Amino acid sequence: MRRIPIVACLIANVCFAARPVIFDTDMGNDIDDALALAMLHALSDRGECELIGVTLTNAHPAAVPYVRMLNRFYGRGVLPVGAAIKALKGGAGDGYMTAALSAAAADSATPAGTAEPAPALLRRLLSNAREKVVIVQTGFSANLAALLESPGGAALATEKVALVVAMAGNFAGGEPEYNVRIDVASAKAVFERWPTPIVFSGFEIGRDLLYPAASIERDFAYAHPHPIAESYRAYAKMPYDRPTWDLTAALEAVRPEHGYFGRSEPGSVLVESNGATRFVPGQGDRRYLRLDPSKRAEILEVLALLSSQPPARR
Repeated sequence: MRRIPIVACLIANVCFAARPVIFDTDMGNDIDDALALAMLHALSDRGECELIGVTLTNAHPAAVPYVRMLNRFYGRGVLPVGAAIKALKGGAGDGYMTAALSAAAADSATPAGTAEPAPALLRRLLSNAREKVVIVQTGFSANLAALLESPGGAALATEKVALVVAMAGNFAGGEPEYNVRIDVASAKAVFERWPTPIVFSGFEIGRDLLYPAASIERDFAYAHPHPIAESYRAYAKMPYDRPTWDLTAALEAVRPEHGYFGRSEPGSVLVESNGATRFVPGQGDRRYLRLDPSKRAEILEVLALLSSQPPARR
């Protein structure tokens, strides 16, 4: 796989203001969150965005230390990380975090209580942002719902959020999608009342784009141990190809002009009591992604290249 030189992209970073991005994630429940965070670091290194913070919706004690460990690996150890405000049944897993922390000889015992609560960090980041922010939500909707329901939260979102790209919902029929089903009330509040546009990368998008296990064995070999490769190996028995749900949301958030995905007509998204999502075309500023099968190979190559890109030297 050909690697694009980073130098020109880093030079470009001084020529224009990269769009600030907040990554809101349930890190630890599935491996795609880790790969998506690696992608956002790579895109920040390229000057295509500026990752300004990570907010968590997984309350597992290893989540904050794990994200901090990844941020240090990618040269952004001071990046603020917000801790989840509530533990959700079925949503506080540790599929790989403790194992990767141990492999990295990091302190996996650091308590999540040392981190600022995620909704408070979200408010602070938005308030201090120099321009409108893109939020990549790849977990539950608890943090955005908490902001929305707080005094002045809706006005702050209107003023400081350009777009939310959410890995959520299922727009091809079938069972309710995990991120919605685990916290239906928060998803309903955000999907139906959030005051800025939302683009959804539904379950069906990542399901049809499988991250290749061969990339884990080949493209991450520049570091031993590599926290992403260690995480991927810990999550399931190798070799396995995993859906790229959260990676697709990160890609669309930063590179919408590349046209990797199609978008539906505008409309609204309703959340049923069981977590099922229903798109209603017409009035509204919600859209969902569509995948052209002919672009599958191109998209997978981009996802693998970005998620495996070595950290930039600083």
